[in-house]
Amino acid sequence: MSLTVDRIAVPTMIRTLNALKGILEKGEAFAAASGIEPADIVNARLIDDMHPLKRQIQMVTDTVRRVLCQLAEQEVASVEDTEETFAELQLRIDSTLAFIDAFDTSTLAESEDKTITLPFGEDGIELDGVTFLMSFAMPNFYFHAATAYNILRKQGVDLGKMDFLGQA
Repeated sequence: MSLTVDRIAVPTMIRTLNALKGILEKGEAFAAASGIEPADIVNARLIDDMHPLKRQIQMVTDTVRRVLCQLAEQEVASVEDTEETFAELQLRIDSTLAFIDAFDTSTLAESEDKTITLPFGEDGIELDGVTFLMSFAMPNFYFHAATAYNILRKQGVDLGKMDFLGQA
C-alpha cells in the first residue's frame, strides 16, 4: 500500500481535531472549577503579538478546509470567524469533522504531483502536492493546534502530551 496525500492528511487531521475537542473540554471545565470567566481563556494568548485561543482553533479548521480543497483543485469554502465561546469553538471543530466526512477523498487522487501555488511574493511559490502537504500545510496545521494547547497550558489547564496526541 502506497502513501498518498489522503492517507497522510485525513486521518491525521481527524485525530488532531478530536484531540482539540478534548483539550477544549478540559479548558472549559477548568474555567468553571476555577471561577475564571470562560471568555478570558477563549481570548487568552501566549504573548501579545500572537492570536488568541479562539483564532488558533479557527486557523486549524481553516487549514483543513483550505488544504483539502487546494489539493483537490476545488474552491475553498469560506467560514466566518465568529466564535466567542467554548461551545462555539466545539461546533466549529464538529463542522470541520463533518466537512472531512463529506469530502470526496477520491478528488485527492494523484494530488501528490499537482502544482500548488501559494500567494507569497510577487509570483507566488509553486510546490508539488507532497511538498505542499509535508512542508507547508501540515506544519501550519500543527503550529496552530500546538499553540491552542500551549495557551490552555499557560492558563493552568491540566494537560499533558497524551491530550495533544489524542490518547488521554
